[in-house]
Amino acid sequence: MAHDPAPDVAVSVAGVSKQFQFSPEQVHTLKQRVLHPFRPRQPKVLQALNEVSLDVARGEFFGIVGRNGSGKSTLMKCVAGIYRADAGEIWLRGRLAPFIELGVGFHPELSARDNVQINAIMFGLTPAEARARFDRIIEFAELREFVDLKLKNYSSGMQVRLAFSVMVHVDADVLLIDEVLAVGDASFQQKCHDVLMEMRDAGRTILLVTHDMQAVERFCHWAMLLERGNVVELGNPRDVARRYEEINFQDEETRMDPDAVQGGRGARVLDAWFEDAHGQRSASLPHGESMACCMLVEFDEAAENPVFGFVVADADRETVFAATSAWKHRPTGHFGPGERVEVRTTFDNVLAQGRYRLSPEVSADSPGHRPLANRPEAVSVVVTGGREGAGKVDLPNEISIDRVGERASAKAGRQ
Repeated sequence: MAHDPAPDVAVSVAGVSKQFQFSPEQVHTLKQRVLHPFRPRQPKVLQALNEVSLDVARGEFFGIVGRNGSGKSTLMKCVAGIYRADAGEIWLRGRLAPFIELGVGFHPELSARDNVQINAIMFGLTPAEARARFDRIIEFAELREFVDLKLKNYSSGMQVRLAFSVMVHVDADVLLIDEVLAVGDASFQQKCHDVLMEMRDAGRTILLVTHDMQAVERFCHWAMLLERGNVVELGNPRDVARRYEEINFQDEETRMDPDAVQGGRGARVLDAWFEDAHGQRSASLPHGESMACCMLVEFDEAAENPVFGFVVADADRETVFAATSAWKHRPTGHFGPGERVEVRTTFDNVLAQGRYRLSPEVSADSPGHRPLANRPEAVSVVVTGGREGAGKVDLPNEISIDRVGERASAKAGRQ
């Protein structure tokens, strides 16, 4: 039965799969082929997309995220018609403008003037419309003095400016935008972001592939996370961004060697972990919610009022948080040989996005705090969310702005 999307759907992808075949052993010369004529050369199969489905309504800004090799660009090229899907169906309603790969649709031997005319017509404008919009396209791209230069002499950033400018001036109903926006310089990237926000507010349908989770949360109405060609998260942009960050860090071990319990000087740290706001162990914690650092300690010898401490360090091994029971100036109690105790410190998670490592330690309540046990970098956690450029900690804050001249005038008037 043919797929029949709802009337308000601009882009519909139903059960799309795509695979590529490649040979693990390349034969480059006739000699290699003659010497090994019967060597098996069974091609390997890469499953780039596996039954991916999504519907994007008219006027929605939809984000597609995932690690390198997850299938994002393959999906966009299938939607654009550059690749043919092996299975499934793709529906589009309206004029499509893809901005998927740098240089696609441009002829390096032609000038920017000629390339603009050709690309605008390819996107559906008439020759007269392309000529009428030429000046606006060049002005937006800030390439007036290079308009007659052959494209092969353009830098990658200049080509991005030209291609993006053509795309936003052809009045397409559906825009496909890949990560190539990252090639432009900072000022042009901001210019592109401003245009995307205007297009979003104007109700244009946009599919954006990016690694920038801040852009996903800022622009997108909803988003999808791909991993090895499979959809692993589909929905709210914030939830998708957090899941992406979790997957992006999961290849790094979250725990140290379980046999690396250090102690033997009176106590041992048997276990250490992070807890979320619900008291559950977690390898990832959202910024802005309550969290806890925890440890399980077993005493080999009797200890009177031992001191328990935690140190949290960032990816550069710099301390960003520390806590110790000694600061409370309260006795922690008497513990006999073989006795176990759980210790935790709870606080609001103001850590910036990234990976952090916990080092718990136990010391004696004596001058110099003789160490009883420690376990450096016993466990790590990924903090998700937070604001870009917040530093090592993203502290809640308020900003006030007062005009000094007005305050001075008001003060003088009251005297």
